[in-house]
Amino acid sequence: MEHAEEMRADAAVHYRGVRKRKWGKWVSEIREPGKKSRIWLGSFESAEMAAVAHDVAALRLKGHDAQLNFPESAEQLPRPRSSDPKDIRSAALEAAARLRCKTTTARAGMSSALERLGNDELGLDSPKMWLDLAEALLLTPPAWNSEVSELEDWEHHGSLWDPFP
Repeated sequence: MEHAEEMRADAAVHYRGVRKRKWGKWVSEIREPGKKSRIWLGSFESAEMAAVAHDVAALRLKGHDAQLNFPESAEQLPRPRSSDPKDIRSAALEAAARLRCKTTTARAGMSSALERLGNDELGLDSPKMWLDLAEALLLTPPAWNSEVSELEDWEHHGSLWDPFP
């Protein structure tokens, strides 16, 4: 069931120049203008990283006429030194790495904020909660159904942590 939901969520993600491999990696490539050949931009952890890599290449190859995945961030993208595929790929990978760093930093900040919120809302700072927990742990242990002779046999063997004789 979860796999089917994941497949539907992935199908809803569609960026120009991006596709998902069977094994879960996202890849990006772009066709060179006026040619049948493509420039391989790389394999990425997320669709967004692949999409921003495509944007870098599209800006270099097509200029301001390029149709971008994230037009609002075009000014912040790194620029390739030339139209050479190696330079385009290098700048595309740099853009994807920048996005990855931003995403990782944002997730860390968000999890910290959610942790603080969760502690407050769950009442983990409440003395009453700790008293209730302590009371719940003071239940009487279940009775042993074994005979005393079994317990006495066990005691003759000593501790589990004693070295073998």
